[in-house]
Amino acid sequence: MTNIVDYLLIGNTRLHWAFYKNNSYDFCHTLVNESLPKNIDFKKLIWASVGKYPTNKLLKKNQVTLRDINLKNMPNFIGIDRALVCFAALSMIKNKFSKNLLIVDLGTTVSMTKIDNQGNILGGQLFPGFTTQLKSMEQNTKNLVFPKKLFIPKNKFEISTMNAMLRGVYNSIIGAIKLSFDCTKDILILCGGDANLIGDLLKEEIKNFIVKPDLAMYGLIFLNKK
Repeated sequence: MTNIVDYLLIGNTRLHWAFYKNNSYDFCHTLVNESLPKNIDFKKLIWASVGKYPTNKLLKKNQVTLRDINLKNMPNFIGIDRALVCFAALSMIKNKFSKNLLIVDLGTTVSMTKIDNQGNILGGQLFPGFTTQLKSMEQNTKNLVFPKKLFIPKNKFEISTMNAMLRGVYNSIIGAIKLSFDCTKDILILCGGDANLIGDLLKEEIKNFIVKPDLAMYGLIFLNKK
């Protein structure tokens, strides 16, 4: 049976896809300049857009916008991706102690959004993502080069320049998370393209948190089903 692409989220640097197959969803991510996956049924494709991308093939009636998402105290200028992860988190995460949800979307930009258990948006933070910080150092510093491989060095202080860059950027991200997260009041959720990369070592710093890389895509799916 041929895969049918059911959902698309247009990001800043990638296109995020959800394929429905064997009663579950498979997710994949392509660069914006790559060719589209084959056999897309544009008439049935549900989509939302954060970044700039030609949408002439996409049906306007299938676009998800902020008007479709019922969150309280939601600014009309918030990114659709942030709204989707908030909606998905409220739908997916078990919260028996009625804590706040701190959702950290680790993409081109890191967005941290805090909502309460009733869906009220309490506010957020934005700062450059993992690869964005590395690219900025390469572009603005003479002798720093973007690493050929992305990983998190184990040592907090590194000798090699490349490892020092990688560890420094990681520390900047987890530092922001740790300053913002209160385990007595919050549930921490990591999502986005770098969620697994950051989450693997973050286990040594924070005991309990949830990793859901494709949380925004689940937001599209849940909205459509609702």
